[in-house]
Amino acid sequence: VEPLNSCFIFIPCEYNIRIMVAGNQSEISEFILLGLSDQPEQQSLLFFLFLLIYMITGVGNLLIIVVIRTNSCFHTPMYFFLSNLSLVDICFTTTTIPKMLVNHISGNKAISYAGCLTQVFFFIWFAGIDSVLLTVMAYDRYVAICAPLHYSMIMTPKVCLLLVVVSWFWAYITALIHTVLVTRLSFCGQNEIPHFFCDLSPLLKLACSDTFINDLMVNTVGALIIIIPFIGILISYTRIFVTVMRIPSTVGKWRAFSTCGSHLTVVCLFYGTVIGVYFSPISNHTAQQDTVAAVMYTVVTPMLNPFIYSLRNKDIKRALKMLLTGKPVLSL
Repeated sequence: VEPLNSCFIFIPCEYNIRIMVAGNQSEISEFILLGLSDQPEQQSLLFFLFLLIYMITGVGNLLIIVVIRTNSCFHTPMYFFLSNLSLVDICFTTTTIPKMLVNHISGNKAISYAGCLTQVFFFIWFAGIDSVLLTVMAYDRYVAICAPLHYSMIMTPKVCLLLVVVSWFWAYITALIHTVLVTRLSFCGQNEIPHFFCDLSPLLKLACSDTFINDLMVNTVGALIIIIPFIGILISYTRIFVTVMRIPSTVGKWRAFSTCGSHLTVVCLFYGTVIGVYFSPISNHTAQQDTVAAVMYTVVTPMLNPFIYSLRNKDIKRALKMLLTGKPVLSL
């Protein structure tokens, strides 16, 4: 061990921790991401599985963006929001999976303090955008079904752009608040995070200073970006359900509901796991359950989105087929 007047004290490597001396307080300068499993025989399987998922997510969402942007038939509010959702999903998975893959290759599970805060910021930002965009898409379906004659006047290009900008800015402010509040905390004890990325909830549990303000912000500012949009979705679909049930023909009802099926599937996958992790009593779930739930909304849902929206949409399936076979897309 080096003398106390040096900049760093290195504790033997089995403790896996490096601390910086600042007076009488010791600050952690890096965290250890424990990942999904500590079994050596599972590491290769997890690496190739998540590499495959990351490639499918990137290619699938990129194809959705290309199809929508290059085909004038898809230049409508619904597909404009879908292309933005695909872009955010690519960014969302890029925030967590590449670092996880690097850790598997290098065998080093450490992430610096600055790197951890950066991951926290971008994770909250893109998760928040996802949340608000799903609400915007629900509102778009509400207007299309409940006020079809006024749809073009309400969902103008300027309004659509404004809704997307608000989604990005609102989520940015939320992420900034949480990240800045984390910087005021001291981390001087355990530095192992039982997760495959730096998530806010397990990070706060490692703090050796008071996290009351942070917890308060999670339940207030966090509610603004998760619970309020979710309530907006519930209101939109309640109005949609009431309107659709007034349609006399069964075929008409089916057609109306079919335009919402893909969106509802994504909403259930995303909000079901997010609310379960962040807004349920801590005593009701373990770290392992939180990690599994996090995999669902951070990895699985972004991967499934292109399949959910394309398999239930004949126009997108036809456009994708034409794009992949090299045939020109004249009309759908």
